[in-house]
Amino acid sequence: MSACARLAPMSLSLPAEPPRARSLTRVVPEMSAALEGRSDWFAPARSAIVWLIDGLGVHNLSSRAGHARFLAGARGKKDAARTVFPSTTASALTSLLTGTMPGEHGIVGYRARVPGTDDVVNQLRGWDTDGLPLSFQRATPLAQTLARPFFIVSRDEYAGTGFTEATQRGARFHGADDLDERVQLAADLAARHPGSLTYLYAPELDSIGHKRGWQSDEWVATLERVDAAAAALARAIASDTGVVVTADHGMVDVPRHRHVLLAEGDPLLDGVRLLGGEPRMLHIYAEPGQADAVLTRWREAESSRSWVLSRDELVRSGLLGEVADDVRDRIGDVVVAARAGIVYYDDRLDDKGPQNMVGQHGSLTDEERVVPLIRLGAFA
Repeated sequence: MSACARLAPMSLSLPAEPPRARSLTRVVPEMSAALEGRSDWFAPARSAIVWLIDGLGVHNLSSRAGHARFLAGARGKKDAARTVFPSTTASALTSLLTGTMPGEHGIVGYRARVPGTDDVVNQLRGWDTDGLPLSFQRATPLAQTLARPFFIVSRDEYAGTGFTEATQRGARFHGADDLDERVQLAADLAARHPGSLTYLYAPELDSIGHKRGWQSDEWVATLERVDAAAAALARAIASDTGVVVTADHGMVDVPRHRHVLLAEGDPLLDGVRLLGGEPRMLHIYAEPGQADAVLTRWREAESSRSWVLSRDELVRSGLLGEVADDVRDRIGDVVVAARAGIVYYDDRLDDKGPQNMVGQHGSLTDEERVVPLIRLGAFA
């Protein structure tokens, strides 16, 4: 056992995982089972569509239900799932599309260290910008393992990207930039291909949420567009097509006065070699021999408003699932997950653009982790 693991217990307990909570990792396998009439979650169907609305948490949807009357009305009280931790797109989409947890597939955050190097790489775009090999995503995509036609309907810009190949290889890609066109494409594919699974992706809410916040008028207007598209999808599908509407994470708004800026000379940066993760979920990589000291400093300073864990504590918690040996060193020596409405930024960086983001996610709060599991068509 490492020295970090022998330190005093965390002063703030991790939130308990509800024993019967449905995991995002099981959604696609259960939909595939429904096509064979043997799902524990869904009624039998002839074909199926999973619609991932990026950034639409249950809290966000419930709070703006008047602007999403179709989706809110279609969601039963128990129609929810829990996304993975970290509650970030790279980790969650990989889990949805491989049926595995981050500790197995290895995408442990937005930015993570490549073991044995000082490279902290973006897990969405690093395949194309930094040469991440496809094998960095360790799990086989479900599109390859499920013995059925598998289609991807997404924006044109995602065709052939490294992340698409790493998580969706084996599927046939259909691109359309217009949301309504994407919805119709998915309905048509499901109708024309019995026994098929179609993954429909909508990033519009997440994009505007990051720029303006989920409580903004712009976000609400986009929600209304998404809700209208959902109603259109319900009308367009055949009666024997099952649809699940879900999300990768929810979103919290963090104004500028709630930013924690880590500047040159900040004691919290003593002994820190690299910072990864994202503003609400930091991976902190310590200098050799400094992990215990870094953990102690962060715990003493931040545990009243964040969960501060050592790598060993995070692995033992089970939040990442079983952690493969070659994934452990991708995790920070110290992991800081915001509990309060704050974010952490490395203010030493010249690029201050990320500090303009309003909507944020990545941590363990229910606002970020509880997502819809809305059933339409044959699954309703």
